[in-house]
Amino acid sequence: MKTAHFILTSVLAFGLLACSEQGAPPAQVAPLATIGTSGHKDSLKPAKQLFGAKSAASQSAAAPFGSYAKGCVAGAAQLAETGPTWQAMRLSRNRNWAHPETVSFVEDLSRKAAQQPGWNGLYVGDLSQPRGGPMLSGHASHQIGLDADIWLRPATNLSLSVAERENISSISLRRNAGAFVNDNWTPQHAEILKAAASDPRVARIFIFPGAKVQLCETATGDRSWLRKIRPWYGHHYHFHVRLACPSGSTGCVDQTPPPAGDGCADAQAWVNNILNPPPPNPNAKPRKPKPPIRLADLPAQCADVLQSQ
Repeated sequence: MKTAHFILTSVLAFGLLACSEQGAPPAQVAPLATIGTSGHKDSLKPAKQLFGAKSAASQSAAAPFGSYAKGCVAGAAQLAETGPTWQAMRLSRNRNWAHPETVSFVEDLSRKAAQQPGWNGLYVGDLSQPRGGPMLSGHASHQIGLDADIWLRPATNLSLSVAERENISSISLRRNAGAFVNDNWTPQHAEILKAAASDPRVARIFIFPGAKVQLCETATGDRSWLRKIRPWYGHHYHFHVRLACPSGSTGCVDQTPPPAGDGCADAQAWVNNILNPPPPNPNAKPRKPKPPIRLADLPAQCADVLQSQ
C-alpha cells in the first residue's frame, strides 16, 4: 500500500500544471532574469490582470519567453476563427492566439483529423491569450503560446455560428472516474492522438488515464509515440497538446522530457489508484493556495511584450 501511495504522490507531483496544472519541472537551465522590482510601475500587480486586458498580439518577432506556467509570448499569431478543417471555439475568451508554430501545428493536425471517418476536422479550444501570460481564469499553463486544447467531440459541422460555439459543449470519453473509456471512444480518437503525438514539434500530450491505457492496449507496430501521451485527470473532454520550445528560442524553458519507455505501466498505475485508492496520508498538510503571479515574477522580456504596440 505504501508503494501505491508513493505512485499516486509521484504522479500528482508530475501533473500539477497541464491545462490548469503544472506538469513536470523544467530542465535544469540558468534561471531567466525576471522583471523583479526593476521600477516597472506595474511590477507588483497580478500579471493576469495586465495580460488578460490585452486584445491583440505585440508587434514584434514571434518568441516564447519563460516556462509554460510562468511566461509570455511575443508576436503571437491568431488561429483563424474558421478554416477548411477547423473551428475555434468559445471566441468570447479571445484565446485563439499562439506562437506561429502552434497555429501551424493545429492546422496540420486538423487536416489529418478531416481524413478520419465521421470527422470534418477539429474543434479547437483554448490556445493562449494575445500576449500569453497568466489567464484571468481556467489555466495555469498556456502562457507562452505553445499549448493547445483539442476537443474530443468529432467536428462534424464546421459552419457553427459564434453563438453556437459559445453554447455547444464537447463530449466526455471517460468512465469510472477516468479509469476506462466510455462508448464515445472511437478508433478515430486513437488515430488523431497518434498523429498528434507523432509530430516532432510535440513534447507531450495530456489526457485522462483510461485513454492512455486504452491506447496502450490497442497500439500496434511502432509504439514510440505513446511516450509523449501522459495521463492526467480532468482531460476527458479535450486533450492538451504541448509543443517543445521552437529551435532558436533562447528565452524559452522546455520541460524535462518524459521518462524513457512507452509510459504504459505508469498509466496503469494511475488506473489502479482510481479503482483502489490508497488511504489518505494522515500527516499530509493542507495545500496553501498560491498567490497570483505578479508581473515582477515573469521573465524580463515580458515587460516589453506587455508594453509593445
